[in-house]
Amino acid sequence: MKRYTLGFSTCPNDTFIFDALVHHKINTKGIEFELVLGDVEELNAMALNSELDITKLSYHAYAHVWRSYQILNSGSALGRNNGPILVSKRKIYPDEISNLKIGIPGKNTTANLLFTIAYPEALNKKEYLFSDIETALLDDDIDAGLIIHETRFTYEQKGLKKIVDLGEYWEKYTKSPIPLGGIVIKREIPRKDQLIIDRLIKESLEFAYQFPNEPVGFMKQFAQEMDESVMRKHIELYVNPFSFDLGDIGKKAITTLYKKASDHQLIKEMPDAIFV
Repeated sequence: MKRYTLGFSTCPNDTFIFDALVHHKINTKGIEFELVLGDVEELNAMALNSELDITKLSYHAYAHVWRSYQILNSGSALGRNNGPILVSKRKIYPDEISNLKIGIPGKNTTANLLFTIAYPEALNKKEYLFSDIETALLDDDIDAGLIIHETRFTYEQKGLKKIVDLGEYWEKYTKSPIPLGGIVIKREIPRKDQLIIDRLIKESLEFAYQFPNEPVGFMKQFAQEMDESVMRKHIELYVNPFSFDLGDIGKKAITTLYKKASDHQLIKEMPDAIFV
């Protein structure tokens, strides 16, 4: 029995995708997975230290770990016209953004990379756990906050206002889907196992769609304060055809992100061999 460490977040899209895999609802082909759960920035940090065999991470973080990891075809979160949203308590115009104190969900998040491409002069940033950014705004600790995950569905209920949706910005800028997070695997793992694991993630997702009530218990375990309708909206937004298979369009979207980031001198130029 082969055993690999597997990291993903407690967000509904990840628990939805991986439920069948980690709970043996599908045949795992003789592979056991040691589960590690964490916030995406925690997973990014573990990937930077090569601590996990397979992990979810931000596509921004991958630019710093490509020597150790390759991107799997299944399990990614890519969006169309939706992505991180910059919000505030008061109406703020885009030309004011550079002078604001901005809360970000981690320096290695794709959200921060996209924001930096869009607003390179906005340098006054403070890092928070993504779920704490709304509170920091309401407490006037920051002027604006970059929200991700399920908070995009709840910020208006808390009286917060959208300044800009970086997903909409990115689509206009690149005519491309927005790559948010992906699943990567260590290069040192035998290619046969890499391909099996890639297929298992896809099968786990297929199982979740075939039996949509199966993952609910696992999802609720980590989202107890989240309304089930919000969980469903989260999945509808972030689990899509790119999650089954990146395909040529998804891969091009990822390489486009790296090209733009490299052009802005935010990352080094990326190699071609980044996909399994």
